[in-house]
Amino acid sequence: MIKAATAINSFAHVAEQADVSPEESIFVLSGSQLQDIISRAVQPLKDDVDTLEAIVANLEGKVSALERTQDTQGENEVNLLRFINDLRKDREPQPLQRDRGEILRALLVANSGKMLAKEARQKMHLADYAFSKLVASMKSEIGSKPYHLNRSQKILYLK
Repeated sequence: MIKAATAINSFAHVAEQADVSPEESIFVLSGSQLQDIISRAVQPLKDDVDTLEAIVANLEGKVSALERTQDTQGENEVNLLRFINDLRKDREPQPLQRDRGEILRALLVANSGKMLAKEARQKMHLADYAFSKLVASMKSEIGSKPYHLNRSQKILYLK
């Protein structure tokens, strides 16, 4: 807009130099001269619009990339929350673990409150992983320590 105003002002300056009074200003231009003047005044504006359109297109691409990244992060967050929930559920004793916990507690009571972990696991017919998980879920009730005669074995005791 500023360039167009400057072009119009320059024409007014030329008219002032032509010994024509402002009241008698008459421009006689051919169609091609008028078209040339308009195109010179409008061309910088077209260039600015083209530049702005390129900037907008670039920004739209960046925004869509950020939206995709945000969607991916949202999905990852949901997956992490599910995973954390699953881990929390694993910590809580399941009904079967509660029953097994009572059986383990009864075994320890029957053996004066102490017993080798290996023997307890064998009597309960549990796999290593399931037995370890059971003992871990009962930390507040049952403790474990290395056996003094063989440090590779553990003794379970009632707290």
